[in-house]
Amino acid sequence: MFLHCMAILPLPLLYCISDVLYLFIYHIIRYRRKIAEKNIDEAFPEKSEKERRKITKDFYRHFTDIFVETIKLLHVSDEEMRRRIVFRNMEELDKSIEQGRSVVMYAGHFCNWEWLSSITLWSRFSTDTIRFGQVYRPLRNKWFDRFFLELRKRFNSHSYPMKTVLRDLISARRDNKITVTGFISDQRPGRNDNDNVIMFLNHYTAFITGSEVIAKKMDMDVLFFDVRLIKRGYYECNVHVISRNAKDTAQYELTNCYARLLEKRIQEQPAMWLWTHNRWSRNVSPKQTDQHE
Repeated sequence: MFLHCMAILPLPLLYCISDVLYLFIYHIIRYRRKIAEKNIDEAFPEKSEKERRKITKDFYRHFTDIFVETIKLLHVSDEEMRRRIVFRNMEELDKSIEQGRSVVMYAGHFCNWEWLSSITLWSRFSTDTIRFGQVYRPLRNKWFDRFFLELRKRFNSHSYPMKTVLRDLISARRDNKITVTGFISDQRPGRNDNDNVIMFLNHYTAFITGSEVIAKKMDMDVLFFDVRLIKRGYYECNVHVISRNAKDTAQYELTNCYARLLEKRIQEQPAMWLWTHNRWSRNVSPKQTDQHE
């Protein structure tokens, strides 16, 4: 009930709440500050201490903005969402749909990833005929799990549990459904998925390859959500084509292309990435490097 009451407030007022939350999280409880500072220091050794601390502070300011922006999904109009996040190059996605091809949409924990589900407001195709969705990892807290699942339905988007996504997409294909599915693939992979290691943000980094495996197995088109912050509360997302022929790409080619596109965006707006994730806590060796190394 409290969150629903919060969501009724206009975003300018919610950003005032975010400013207070920033002071509490950054200065008082210091939520994961050591992790964030370590990650940023190691990712940008060429920057001065002053520059890195500014990135850290800007990150935490944006981090609390994401919280209030996500709550706002409970009570936001389609019109306001279309003003707040603009999707460009939608013809690239619509081209895949017109050709009857399902799509993997790569994304990262960058800007406000929860708002990406509003892409349905920009497609020429109805959610009655095209199944838009995203993959998610169920949360341990059942209340929060149900809460976020409800939020992600706001724009008629389906949510697929990570463990069953391949089965769910195969089932959709059997029902003659074209699917457009978002995969946030920049988190740390499981222990059995450490074969593809590349240099990413000055670290040897293992990347999840399951998204690529699904795209190739199901012969899907592969696109990328290239998001950037325009100003506080306003984003622009360019739909970028990675491949129209996933099944014939070389091993790890799709994953590495995604990693490079995401890295470029992070380097341009470093405070927009999720630095509190303990991404490099596990040492990995460069078993596999991409063609750009």
